[in-house]
Amino acid sequence: MSSKTELMNERGSFDLIKWIVVTSLVACGIWANWYYSDGPQEINVLIRALALVSVAVFAGFIALQTEKGKRLWETAREARSEIRRVVWPTRQETIQTTAIVILLMILFALILWGLDSFLSWLVKSIIG
Repeated sequence: MSSKTELMNERGSFDLIKWIVVTSLVACGIWANWYYSDGPQEINVLIRALALVSVAVFAGFIALQTEKGKRLWETAREARSEIRRVVWPTRQETIQTTAIVILLMILFALILWGLDSFLSWLVKSIIG
């Protein structure tokens, strides 16, 4: 039992180191992008973007090696399988629903316009 607890503590502390590395990579990537954006050592935007994406991919890879990262990846996979099971509306249902929404928006806009006009007239007639 104690060896399992020690293993969990060791894994947790190693995960902490991984998260520190991930945070450092992201912070350094942002700083480098800012530093090389203009100044004496200005670097092309394409090169900076590719470098930043590379750092982000590497940081993401390290983050996925942690327990939280593995749980996040599993959740994303489950969400993807759930999306495949969704029954999407037909084109006709989509058009009908959109038309209803647009008509209700117009109706409520007219109601609010009429209420605003009435209240404006009421306040002007009271104030003078």
